[in-house]
Amino acid sequence: MSSRILPLLYLILSLFAMAGCSSPSSRKSERPPNIIYILADDMGYGDLGCWGQQRFDTPHIDALASGGMRFTQHYSGSTVCAPSRSSLMTGLHTGHTPIRGNKEIQPEGQEPLPAETVTLPEVLKRNGYATGAFGKWGLGPPGSEGDPIHQGFDEFFGYNCQRYAHNYYPYHLWHNDHRVELKENAGNAEGVYAPELIQEKTLAFIEQNQNEPFFLFVPHVIPHAEMIVPEEYMARFRGKFLPESSFDGTDFGEPRFRIGPYGSQTEAHAAFVGMVTMLDDHVGQIVAKINEFGLAEDTLIIFTTDNGPHQEGGHNPDYFDSNGPLRGYKRDLYEGGIRVPMIAKWPGTINANTESDHISAFWDILPTLAEAAGIELSEPVDGISFIPTLTEKGTQTKHDFLYWEFHERGGRQAIRKGNWKGVKYDINNIPGAKLELYDLSKDIDETTNLVAEFPDVVEELEFLLNAASVPSPIEKFNFNPPIK
Repeated sequence: MSSRILPLLYLILSLFAMAGCSSPSSRKSERPPNIIYILADDMGYGDLGCWGQQRFDTPHIDALASGGMRFTQHYSGSTVCAPSRSSLMTGLHTGHTPIRGNKEIQPEGQEPLPAETVTLPEVLKRNGYATGAFGKWGLGPPGSEGDPIHQGFDEFFGYNCQRYAHNYYPYHLWHNDHRVELKENAGNAEGVYAPELIQEKTLAFIEQNQNEPFFLFVPHVIPHAEMIVPEEYMARFRGKFLPESSFDGTDFGEPRFRIGPYGSQTEAHAAFVGMVTMLDDHVGQIVAKINEFGLAEDTLIIFTTDNGPHQEGGHNPDYFDSNGPLRGYKRDLYEGGIRVPMIAKWPGTINANTESDHISAFWDILPTLAEAAGIELSEPVDGISFIPTLTEKGTQTKHDFLYWEFHERGGRQAIRKGNWKGVKYDINNIPGAKLELYDLSKDIDETTNLVAEFPDVVEELEFLLNAASVPSPIEKFNFNPPIK
């Protein structure tokens, strides 16, 4: 063999050997990224270790944050479940999205998304993504136009109805259009803890779709009340959060047991920490599954929560400082009701251990994920992609303002423009309800109302409040009298 050919042959063989030794996770493929969006339920701004929680640990979620980017000024779509999810799915704020509140449909489910609504899973599915949702839905009863399998999801497993999702040992769940009876929970038996079964299906979806781009939506039911968790988690924290909090709820033998009302709990503090610990474990299992298949660099993972902390089922958010430095809770439009932690991890694309104060909201998720997947949107949205922030490349477009409305408790509105925050309560009951004005750059806990000092700002925010909302076709989701 020629002396000149031999070195060339060695070089070729060496290159093949190097290629064979490279792990899948060390090479980022050219396919669109997998997307995993994990949505906790009623977790507060201060309920994570990486956001300052001192009473308990969230190591897996904290690891997610240290491996990616923390968003300190991210907002939920609303201050309760259904409209927050509607905003997320449609890319529209609550002045435009179809579902603007919690409205029950009997016997099971909530007001459905209209059939013509274009949703995030529909956008991704028509561009080649496998789509799955595992957890709580709340945007349309089984068989309705709002059913998740009619809104772009290839597979759904969990609670269709958010009222039924109040109970963690339910009598049934849904797998697509099939009602799954949980005979192990008959009567008052506690054979199947639903979040654990849902987690099994979540991990199975990753395994089944590892070879194609997938969108995995994980609307977890924890830590929403009721405050109940399996004994293995209770035993770890029993007696460690004294004095305990108790709740006298609906128990076996009483009407509506396990169809909405919360069960009794004498150790709600321990149960809450146990529930958050289980949620944290589930996040760790999802990350481990992605790593197992060598998909880390091909997967964007986002973790956040749907609104501020609840005060139900015996949970005391003040005991845990669940809203951190913020004022308000779930159902408030003060910061504690709508500002939420968000973490984004995408190795090789998002720098590790970074933080952003970019002001963003749930309606930004649809355009952001579309851009990540290389999809050009044809439908109008209120959201703005924050891919430039995630990648730290290019110029990040910013919102002129953010807007929320809420149709319970007398009607509420809120607006943020720059550092100015305007809040208006009791709109339905007080003609000409007055705006409250706060400077979030100096007053994050919204204690000093500056309305008398900045009349020009008040006038501008009032104008934007009136212009931001269009009438909803669902009568319950309109202010009375109309704000215009």
